[in-house]
Amino acid sequence: MSVESTTKPIGAARTLRAVKNLRWWMLGLFLLGVTVNYVTRNSLGILAPELKTSLNMSTEHYSWVVAAFQLAYTLFQPLCGWLIDVIGLKMGFLICALVWSVTCLLHAGAGSWLHLALLRFVMGASEAAATPANAKAIGDWFPKKERPVAAGWAGVGFSVGAMLAPPIIYVAHITFGWQGAFLLTGGLGLLWVGLWWWGYQSPEKHARLSDEERAWITQDNEAVGEKLPFFQALKTIGKEKKFYGIAIPAFLAEPAWAVLSFWVPLYLANERGMDLKQIVMFAWLPFLAADLGSVASGYLTKIYVKWFGLTRVNSIVASSITGAVLMISLALMTLVKDPYLAIALISIGGFGHQVISCMLSALVVERFDRRQMATVNGMRGSCAWIASFIFSLIIGVTADTIGFNPLFVAMGFFDLVGAIFLVMFIAERRQRSVEQ
Repeated sequence: MSVESTTKPIGAARTLRAVKNLRWWMLGLFLLGVTVNYVTRNSLGILAPELKTSLNMSTEHYSWVVAAFQLAYTLFQPLCGWLIDVIGLKMGFLICALVWSVTCLLHAGAGSWLHLALLRFVMGASEAAATPANAKAIGDWFPKKERPVAAGWAGVGFSVGAMLAPPIIYVAHITFGWQGAFLLTGGLGLLWVGLWWWGYQSPEKHARLSDEERAWITQDNEAVGEKLPFFQALKTIGKEKKFYGIAIPAFLAEPAWAVLSFWVPLYLANERGMDLKQIVMFAWLPFLAADLGSVASGYLTKIYVKWFGLTRVNSIVASSITGAVLMISLALMTLVKDPYLAIALISIGGFGHQVISCMLSALVVERFDRRQMATVNGMRGSCAWIASFIFSLIIGVTADTIGFNPLFVAMGFFDLVGAIFLVMFIAERRQRSVEQ
């Protein structure tokens, strides 16, 4: 790690060197936590075929297990966001990570699908902190001009974890059984909790943040609103038209990510004839593509600003629309017979989805007060996961009769509808500013 030559006094007895580009190191630490978050949650999808046998679950039972997580994730995102806004990112995210890690450990003792569903509910309630914390980390550590790129990099954690889950879970499974897979991922969560406690601090308190970088972070001189009680915060945000310009596209986008996270392994097994080893070999590819989409999304906004003269907000909207067009690949996938081509088209959808998801987070950070960012992003996440919850239940009762293809066709076009609301409620009707 490179450091600046300047030192910064801490108390009367000692000094600490200021770390160069500390904001990116803090984002990396947060990204690592989100990665662990997704490894723990995606362990269920990878182990689904064996869990259905071991716990005597039908496809409908499994859909209820998935839905328990999604219901809790939906309900608790605004509450987790409000908690983070009120007590700060460090303690708010730490508490939630501790709960989800311990709950993951307890998955190893599940004896029935109902027991597993209850554990997934608790896990979903605590892991709901990831989405609101994402906006808080970006808003706290980056000036407005860097936030779209930072949002793209922050989004990598959501798909890296999903990408790493298959090989990690597979190795743990063949070594220790499905119970050992849950114990390993829960243990990784506890390790990260300790690292977060030791390494993270807010920009206002961080001893290794240089004066120059602090000035860079605060260059926008953003006005910070007051902390509001939970229900008053929800009411205030709910009156904003711009919130619905973000929430409705999020609602339409999330079913695709739910399918990638929870249902693709079963789809590959049931309709493409793959065994667990083949699933592990290929199921990570859509998440690799999603990683690339996350990173590309922020830089894509720079292209739209430079080449087409768009405002920062309009460049974010344009990037999201680009992702929506790419989602058509999910509908095209239903027309191909080759399973490897199908995986390639699903991967394009993963790329497109993460472009959309990262840009929606960037819009929250761009358009809302810093003191409300985590709450707003939690509310956006709740809207998204309402759709995820409903869609998973629909899959559970229809997949064994009509198959997955009609659902993939629907997901291919949902985001184009969401793009209409982005243009109506978010896009700016003006030319690029002189500053940009």
